[in-house]
Amino acid sequence: MIAIARPLLVAAGLILLPAAAFAAEPAPSTLTLSADGIVSAAPDTAIVSLGAVQEADTADAALTANNAAMNKMLAALKEAGVADKDIATSGFTIDPVIVYPPQKSDGTQESPKITGYRVSNAVTVKLRDIAKAGGLLDKVIRVGANDVRGVGFTVDNQDTLMDEARVAALKAVETRAALYAQTAGFTLKRILSVSEGTQDRPPMPMMMAKAAPQSDSVPLAAGEQEIRATVNVTWEIEPTAK
Repeated sequence: MIAIARPLLVAAGLILLPAAAFAAEPAPSTLTLSADGIVSAAPDTAIVSLGAVQEADTADAALTANNAAMNKMLAALKEAGVADKDIATSGFTIDPVIVYPPQKSDGTQESPKITGYRVSNAVTVKLRDIAKAGGLLDKVIRVGANDVRGVGFTVDNQDTLMDEARVAALKAVETRAALYAQTAGFTLKRILSVSEGTQDRPPMPMMMAKAAPQSDSVPLAAGEQEIRATVNVTWEIEPTAK
């Protein structure tokens, strides 16, 4: 029995000694700050949603008219050098055109009637030459596009600009931390964590439609785009030695 008990006591000691040796340390004092870095750039790409809408007595007739208009519009885009990869269908619908007769004097009302059909087809187009975007829009509108749903602008390759914004954000947060440390009387020891959040702030694009002669193009204002990076940093701090 003694031979069995002694190993148990040793085992118990092996379990208890480390627990006693590693006492809980107080949590370090920390400073957490956030800062933004912003880089502005002129957009180099326009994103346009446009298409054609036709109505006819029958769905077949409306579809035939719509197909003709879309084919002319797509041909104009390709003739202007827009690549197939930059044109994507974004919507296609066939809907009945319903007329609701007015209510009669006796309070009755006839049933709604289908008077025709409406076909809508839309594509999203990436235009990589903003300087030519207005003229191209004018051209596709004249050949059949009658549904322009929106024009937006962006910087196609934002990686370099994002890195510039990250560097600016990190410099800003370091400057702010140094100011706090000097004013409050503590020292920045080491960085405990770094996290990032990013946000693009596109310009407020405008598309101004107008009655124009054949030689005029749709005027566009691309504005400027902000690329924003937000950096959050936590430091361990200690009082400055006196």
